[in-house]
Amino acid sequence: MRKNKIRFVYMIVVGIIISKLLDTIMVGVQQVHNQFFDFFISIAITILVWEGNLRIDTWLNQKFPWEKSPGKRILVHLPSGIIFSAFVIYLSMLAFNKYVCPMPPATKDAFMLTAIILGVLVSIIILTIEIGAQFFGNWKRSLIEIEKYKAENLQAQLQNLKNQLNPHFLFNNLSVLSSLVYIDQDKAVDFINQLSKVYRYLLDNRDNELVALETELTFIQSYTYLIKIRFDKNIIFNIDVPKEKTHLMLPPLSLQMLIENVIKHNEISNESPLNVHIKTSGDMLEITNNLQLRTTTEPSSKTGLQNIKDRYKFFTEKNVEVISTDKLFTVKIPLLISK
Repeated sequence: MRKNKIRFVYMIVVGIIISKLLDTIMVGVQQVHNQFFDFFISIAITILVWEGNLRIDTWLNQKFPWEKSPGKRILVHLPSGIIFSAFVIYLSMLAFNKYVCPMPPATKDAFMLTAIILGVLVSIIILTIEIGAQFFGNWKRSLIEIEKYKAENLQAQLQNLKNQLNPHFLFNNLSVLSSLVYIDQDKAVDFINQLSKVYRYLLDNRDNELVALETELTFIQSYTYLIKIRFDKNIIFNIDVPKEKTHLMLPPLSLQMLIENVIKHNEISNESPLNVHIKTSGDMLEITNNLQLRTTTEPSSKTGLQNIKDRYKFFTEKNVEVISTDKLFTVKIPLLISK
């Protein structure tokens, strides 16, 4: 059932074939008609059936799209197409008999039954071909989209590593380390251990699409340790995540990116300490901080939140939520179930 103009050529061909088949099957039973008139009537009925099924197809595309409900679509599409085709053929034959050319009562029922059966069989064949073509066409497009999203996701991860853990991060921590070496050598050793854990996590998860929340929180403990050494008591992290939620999944470095954004855009000082709260709310992970925007901000590529949103699109239809008030800034990211 092609939706372009060439479909009318197919309708004419199918209509002529059905007319010839009826003549062959009902030879000696139906009264003789003009052959071209028979072709015209058969083609007209074929067009009615064909165009009606196209409208059904359009309606089903809205109610049961192939991308979301392929099984339900097949179960609804085929029976509805067959019932519609039989109904249209039956009404057309009744109208033909009443208003165009009355058929002999002796052969009327046999001829109408044969016409309906033949029309329905042809409809089943065409519907089967059409449904199969649509199913495999959408399946092929889905595979292409999956590969596209995979490529975009990997690109987003690479961009994340480039933008978020940039040379400034390493430079700042090396500066802190150089100071600690002279002030507190034991703390300097701990600092090096935590820094190595941060980069070990990056190496271990650079190719992973999702990680367990428990794994991400373990990494965040090392990451926030470095930050607290740098800002001392001027930054406070409160993590309240129940154990039963730690098996849920999220894209790696999501928390790190959000914490980095908080530090980048907010004032941190003795007079204005920064409080960062990390907790779960249903199937969402909330990261909230008191809002105290810097008067002068660091240069930003503005890809942090968008990066996270783009990565989540590959895994779920749930949205990343951003809530900003005069005093608080909250980002909620979905926690996913491992497949």
